[in-house]
Amino acid sequence: MSESIQSIKEKLKQITTIDDPLLAQLRLDTRKGVQQALGSFEKRIAKEALLREKYETMSFYENEGYAQGHELIAGIDEVGRGPLAGPVVSAAVVLLKGVEIYGLNDSKQLSEKKREELYEQIQEKALSIGIGVIDEQTIDRVNIYEASKLAMCEAVEQLTPQPTYLLIDAMTLDLPIAQNKLIKGDARSISIAAASIIAKVYRDRLMKEYELQYPGYGFAKNAGYGTKEHLLGLAQHGITPIHRKSFAPVKQYLS
Repeated sequence: MSESIQSIKEKLKQITTIDDPLLAQLRLDTRKGVQQALGSFEKRIAKEALLREKYETMSFYENEGYAQGHELIAGIDEVGRGPLAGPVVSAAVVLLKGVEIYGLNDSKQLSEKKREELYEQIQEKALSIGIGVIDEQTIDRVNIYEASKLAMCEAVEQLTPQPTYLLIDAMTLDLPIAQNKLIKGDARSISIAAASIIAKVYRDRLMKEYELQYPGYGFAKNAGYGTKEHLLGLAQHGITPIHRKSFAPVKQYLS
């Protein structure tokens, strides 16, 4: 009696290479369901191969740091420079050599579901994570660029043990640690991508909490950015304590 298609599908889930002897047997099985299962398996393997290749490519700067003798390398990124409300948030993440978290990328390129999945993996596998949060009052006082740097420094200072090498997305920090500034680093480095995801998920969750505190602006959906709903909320309700008073669209509503 032939093995059931469901049983074959379960076996295929356990196979991770294209040279498994079972595959040769299944290619001789003429049942449509088996061939469809094989097709799905081959697509999965191809997708996983692409993810591994991308991960290896994005490990270039980490490997460069390891070659220089650095064992603890932190990736650093921030989110929330552009919004009209809420803090700027930075994350610093140390991934040990050999850790695999496939799918890491610039958080803006990922769906919310995928970001949440990767967030949990990073939390589980990272050696250390630091988060820096700089509020809107400080942003108004020092400007958003300087506030972003403060958030990054705060995130690095939270790391235990302290890293000896920093990979930073488009910034240079006033810290006594060797560093490399990478333009579009969140798409070029696994560590910076991990930091991008941690910071994005953390800030999005925070803005969803603010939605409950300050309804009428759409913070849960727009994360404080100047969407039509947000601007309408400003016109109807005025500013909240979390609005950045130095940002142009907000200034006009100051009493």
